[in-house]
Amino acid sequence: MAVLRIPDENRSLQEQSDVRDYLGGIGIEYERWEPVAGIGMDASAEEILDAYEEQIADLKSRGGYVTADVIDVKPDTPGLDTMLAKFNIEHRHDEDEVRYIIAGRGLFHIHPANGPVVAIEVETGDLIRVPKGTLHWFDLCGDRRIRAIRLFQDMTGWTPHYTNSGVDRGYEPVCLGPRYIPPQLLAK
Repeated sequence: MAVLRIPDENRSLQEQSDVRDYLGGIGIEYERWEPVAGIGMDASAEEILDAYEEQIADLKSRGGYVTADVIDVKPDTPGLDTMLAKFNIEHRHDEDEVRYIIAGRGLFHIHPANGPVVAIEVETGDLIRVPKGTLHWFDLCGDRRIRAIRLFQDMTGWTPHYTNSGVDRGYEPVCLGPRYIPPQLLAK
């Protein structure tokens, strides 16, 4: 289950309803799906999309998404550092960013217009929808592994538009399971 941290307030939320409600208050949708039985780590993208066909159809009808795919990132993914460098800098998109985590962990930082930056550590079973225009950035946790279903309204709209604000540099991700330590505290 996702852990939500508010580093500037030195607090965390771990109860699913608390995480969902807080994120909903800043415009982020969060849900938990039960993983489909029989879908292992070696399942193909087609097997995963078939297994989650009903949930994907529901999301498509709710959000106007027209396509879904599976992304599979591992430590040995060619160009991984270059790929991550594109997304761990504050940016926004012209369409929603929707992810259902099949395996692995990652960290979304959300920079809401009115409120502190929040860090959402997602793992297997978590679904997150970051609406278009929302300032955010993403990185993998230490194992550098994530497999997720992605949904798109229009593949061409999913280009990052960088803010160049530098705010992301103050919140580098440190995924430590249930604990998050902001880098400014690590330096002390």
